[in-house]
Amino acid sequence: MFAFWQAASPSAQVAKGRARLVWLGLDAAAAGFGIWATHFIAVLAYDPGIGAGYDVTLTILSLLIAIAITGAGLTIALGDFGRKAAAMIGGAVVGAGVAAMHYTGMLALEVPARFTWSPDLVMASIAVGIVCAAFALYVAAQPDRRGRTLIATALLTLAIVSMHFTAMGAVLLVPNPTRVSSSLSLSPTSLSLVVAGAAAIILGMCFVAAIGDRRTKDKLRRQKLLLDAALANMSQGLCMFDPEGRIVLFNERYQELTGMSAASLHGHSLIDVIRSRVLPGSPEEFVAQVVTAMREGKTNTRVIDTTDGRTLRVIEQPRQEGGWVSTLEDITEWQKAQAQIAHMARHDALTNLPNRRLFRERLEDALRRVTRGTRVAVFCLDLDRFKAVNDTLGHPVGDEVLKEVARRLGACVREGDTVCRLGGDEFAIVQVGGELQVAETSALANRLIDVISAPYTINGHQAIIGATLGISIAPDDAADPDQLLKNADMALYRAKGDGRGSYRFFEAGMDARAQARRRLELDLRTAMSRGEFEVHYQPLLDIKTTNIICFEALLRWNHPQRGLTLPSEFISLAEETGLIIPIGDWVLRTACADAARWPHDVSVAVNISPAQFKNRNLVGSVAAALSAAGLAANRLELEITESVLLQDTEATLATLHKFRALGLRISMDDFGTGYSSLSYLRSFPFDKIKIDRSFVSELAVRGDSMAIVRAVTGLGRSLGISTTAEGVETSEQLALLRAEGCNEVQGYLFSPARSAAEVDKMLAKQRLRVVA
Repeated sequence: MFAFWQAASPSAQVAKGRARLVWLGLDAAAAGFGIWATHFIAVLAYDPGIGAGYDVTLTILSLLIAIAITGAGLTIALGDFGRKAAAMIGGAVVGAGVAAMHYTGMLALEVPARFTWSPDLVMASIAVGIVCAAFALYVAAQPDRRGRTLIATALLTLAIVSMHFTAMGAVLLVPNPTRVSSSLSLSPTSLSLVVAGAAAIILGMCFVAAIGDRRTKDKLRRQKLLLDAALANMSQGLCMFDPEGRIVLFNERYQELTGMSAASLHGHSLIDVIRSRVLPGSPEEFVAQVVTAMREGKTNTRVIDTTDGRTLRVIEQPRQEGGWVSTLEDITEWQKAQAQIAHMARHDALTNLPNRRLFRERLEDALRRVTRGTRVAVFCLDLDRFKAVNDTLGHPVGDEVLKEVARRLGACVREGDTVCRLGGDEFAIVQVGGELQVAETSALANRLIDVISAPYTINGHQAIIGATLGISIAPDDAADPDQLLKNADMALYRAKGDGRGSYRFFEAGMDARAQARRRLELDLRTAMSRGEFEVHYQPLLDIKTTNIICFEALLRWNHPQRGLTLPSEFISLAEETGLIIPIGDWVLRTACADAARWPHDVSVAVNISPAQFKNRNLVGSVAAALSAAGLAANRLELEITESVLLQDTEATLATLHKFRALGLRISMDDFGTGYSSLSYLRSFPFDKIKIDRSFVSELAVRGDSMAIVRAVTGLGRSLGISTTAEGVETSEQLALLRAEGCNEVQGYLFSPARSAAEVDKMLAKQRLRVVA
C-alpha cells in the first residue's frame, strides 16, 4: 500500500520534462515491485506438498513486466490527470500488467507436476484485476479529498489479491515425476530472502523519495503563500486565461477593477467579462481579436474607458504554453495628471494664460488660415512702472496685479483672439479677423492701454501701472511667426523710445540699428557652439631685457559675415545679455590651456569683466581652469578695470583676496582713464598698474601725458607695484618710458595680437636667441 501511495504522488503529476520521467520511473518501480512482491509472498504461502523451486530468469522477467506495464499505465493516467477516462484506461493497463506478471510468475514455479488451467477462472482473474485497478486510478485521479489515497491503495491491493487468488484457483497440478528443476532454480527460502531484501531496498528508496516529496510540497506551499501575497498586494489586476479564453487565475484587484465577484469570474471566459462591461463594439469581435493576437504571440496594449468613468490600461501577454496573462491598471488619475502636465506645459502658472509655446501654436494656426484680403495682428505689450510695484509693495502684490492684468486683457479681446504671457511683465496678443483693418487694431490698442492704466486695488494697496504696445500685421509685415513677433517687439521698443503709454505699428525702416543689434545678439548666442571664437595673444616685454615675460589674452570673433570682429564691437552686448559669463569662462580655460605649453617664466594675462564679478562661481571657474590645464597659479594674471571696484566694493574685494589666496597676480587695467582713486590701490595690494594707451600715444607731444606717466611710474615704485605701458608704437615712446622707469611695455612696436600657433613660434625664436 505504501508503494502505491508513492505512485500517486503529486510530484509525478505536476513535474515537467526530465523530472517527470524520473518521478514516473520511481512510481513504476515502486508500484511494480509492490505488485510483484505481493504476488510472490502469496505464492510462497502456497505449498503444493511435492517440493517447489523458482526459475530465476522467469522470476526476474515477471518483475520487469510488472514495472514496465505499471509504468505504461501510470503514464497514460497521468498524461492528463484531469480526465477521468484517461485514469481508468491507465488503471486497466495496470490491471493487465498485474495479470501478465502473475502468470509469468506462475510459469517460474518449478514442481514435478503438470499445470492444467480453468479458462473461465483465468479470464475471471484477469477481469477482476483490470476492473479493480481501473477504479483504483479513477479514485486517485479525483480532487484531493481526505482518504482518497487510502481508498485507491485498498482498491489496487484488492485488484492484486483478487486476481491472485482467483488465478490460483484456476490452476490444477497433476504429478509428473519426469519434470525436474533447472540449475538456476531458487528455493522458496532463497526467494523469500530475495523478496525481503529487494522489498527493503525499494521501500527504503520510496521512503527517501517520500521525504523529498514532502519537503518539495512544503517548499511549493511556501512559494504559493508568497505568490498569493504578491497577487493580493499588486496595484494591477491580473488574470490568467487558457488558450480558449477561460479564466484560470485572478487576483482581488482584478475583481475590483472589473466590478465582478469571484463567483462570476470562476470558470467563466473573457467574453463574459466583456459583456458585463458596456464597451463600444461587439464583444465577440473584441475577444476574437485578443485570441488571434495571443495565438500569434503578439503583446496587446490598449486603453479602455469603463462605464463608471474610469480609464483602464489593459496589457495582454501571451504564454508559451498557451493562453495569456492580462493585467489591468487604473490610469484614471495618471491621465488626469498627464492632462494637467500638458496644460501646465502650455500655460503660465501664475495667470493661467497661454505661454509662449501655446502662443506660437495659436499664431501658426492663425497664419495658416490667412488668405487674400485677411489679416492677423500681433501685439507685444510691456507693463510700465511694474517694477516699482514689486519694489514698493512686494512680489505677492505684484503677482496679484499680473493676474488682474491677465483678466482685463482677456475681457478686451474677442472670442478666437489669444492673450498670452511671454514672461515677467511681457504679454502678447493675436488678433484675428476676416477683413481686419488698421482702425480696428488701433482701437484695440487704445482700449488695452486705457484698461491696463486703470488703478488696481490689491489687499488694501493701490497700484498704478501703464502699458506700451508694439504691433505687426500679417501678411503685410511678415508671414513667419518668429519674424512677426520680432517685428512687433521692435515696434514696442520704438514706442518706448517715443514715450511710454503709447503704441506703434511696425515699419520696414524702423530702428535699423536696433535690428542690427538684435541680429548681432542672436549671432553671439550661437557663436560659441559654432566654434567662432578664438583667443589671440599680445606679448608684454621686460623693458630692460626686451624678453617676453607675459602674453595678454585677447578675444576675437570670426563672424561668418563680418569677418574677424574685435571685442569693442560685441563685449558690451555680451555683458548686457549675460553671455559674458560663459564666454569669459571659455577664454579662461583656453588661455590657461595654451599657457601650459609655454616656458615656465612666461605668464598669461586675462581680462575679467565687471559683469563676471557678479557671478558667484567666478573663483571656482578660475580654479577649475587652472586645474584642468595644470597651470601654476602664479603664471595667471587677472586684469580688472577701476569700474569693477565701483560695484559692491566689499564683495569685490573679498573675491580679489580669494584670488590672491590662490596665488594669482592681479593687475589694475586702464589706470588713469576712470576715477583713478588712490584708495583702490590702498584697499587692495595690486601687483601691477597698466598705463592706458591714450597717455602713451601722446607721450612725445603733450607734457600732461608725460606728467601722468611720470606720476604713475613714481607711484608704482613707491608702492612696490610694477607698471606696464600699453599701446607702445614707436621707438621714441619706448625710450621715454624706459627713462621714466616703466617696468614692462606692450604694443604694436613689438607685435600685434597673434594666434596661439604663432605665439609658439615666437617663443621658440626667443629661446634660440637666448641660447645664442
